[in-house]
Amino acid sequence: MISDLVIVGGGASGFMGAITAIKSGLRSVLILEGSSKVLEKVRISGGGRCNLTNSCWDISDLVNNYPRGEKQLIGLFNRFSTSEAFDWFQKKGLSLKVENDGRVFPSSDSSSDVIKCLTDVAKKSGVKVFTNSHVKQININKEGFKLLVKGSKEYAAKNILICTGGHPSGRKLAKSLGHSIIQPVPSLFSLASSENSLKTCSGITLDVQVKLKVEKKFYAEKGSILITHKGFSGPVILRLSAFTARVLHANKYTAELRINWLCMSESEARSKLNLYKLENGKKLVLNSKPFNNLPRRLWKALLNSLNIDSKLKWADISKKHNESLIKCLTMKSYLINSRGPFGEEFVTAGGVSLKEINFKTMESKICKGLFFAGEILDIDGITGGFNFQHCWTSGWVAGNSMV
Repeated sequence: MISDLVIVGGGASGFMGAITAIKSGLRSVLILEGSSKVLEKVRISGGGRCNLTNSCWDISDLVNNYPRGEKQLIGLFNRFSTSEAFDWFQKKGLSLKVENDGRVFPSSDSSSDVIKCLTDVAKKSGVKVFTNSHVKQININKEGFKLLVKGSKEYAAKNILICTGGHPSGRKLAKSLGHSIIQPVPSLFSLASSENSLKTCSGITLDVQVKLKVEKKFYAEKGSILITHKGFSGPVILRLSAFTARVLHANKYTAELRINWLCMSESEARSKLNLYKLENGKKLVLNSKPFNNLPRRLWKALLNSLNIDSKLKWADISKKHNESLIKCLTMKSYLINSRGPFGEEFVTAGGVSLKEINFKTMESKICKGLFFAGEILDIDGITGGFNFQHCWTSGWVAGNSMV
């Protein structure tokens, strides 16, 4: 028996594609998942809470969260964006909530409820799901496609949707069907440094301005940074790592990170510091600080890095030390010598070349009847629900394009 659609990969985009395809008129839809469980990335994302989208409703702002694929996503999001995804899940019975930073989670804070929603809707729609069904080969024939599955099983399909995420098996299948693959490299990771001056500051989080210098190019961001025992993490670093993923990989993850701890200009910092000196001359520099946003541990660590005497009073601080302190606060440099671990989503930059996809339908320009959705494409977003949103959107568009 030949199926209208066989989906390779039982993840977010696979389930959205399957459910949408049946609603749009296809009768027989199968999902083949290579592992023993479907929607595993949904289960582990957000620490088991599943950050399934973001409340960034404006499309022109939304696409700025994608280092690769921004142009292509404009058209896709005009058809199915964050607001549509939010409504889709709510109408399917999944209650959602928006957190202060814009991330959207199930009200229960449990990813298992997202999985239950998707699997229940798929089952009621008539989608058939087969786990432990690793697709080894896809052959083209007159009727469409023949899929060879581990265990000597075969499936026939009129259309195929490949949405295997970052798993290499999907890229291998795409390449065998004539597609070019942009070699994947890590995205969304922390930055490691051998800098010892901040060892006592592990766990501190604050808002900063950062510039990352790779070779001779600068990349700037502003946001919340987390000092770790190995270097730097937090939203601003993850965003920076995503937008510089390829250049950092090419430079073997060596770079210079410049941090403005105060989020103010050098002249502003100088004025504030000089005024504080006049009013607090008898106080010890170590015990009193002009900048309330700086945690005490960080203030002491920065002073220690400049070898400022712990018994020095503000009235006695030299002009040289004064200028060194201002520069340390507004443009302190740290040598990055490697990347830290992946985020839990294991996002990569790379995949099937976007030049070979028709983004009105998600169909291959090279092989008729072959469609792609999700992270197998050379599209990736920053942390905050943006990668899942791309999965819902591309799966929905693909599912609507096969009738």
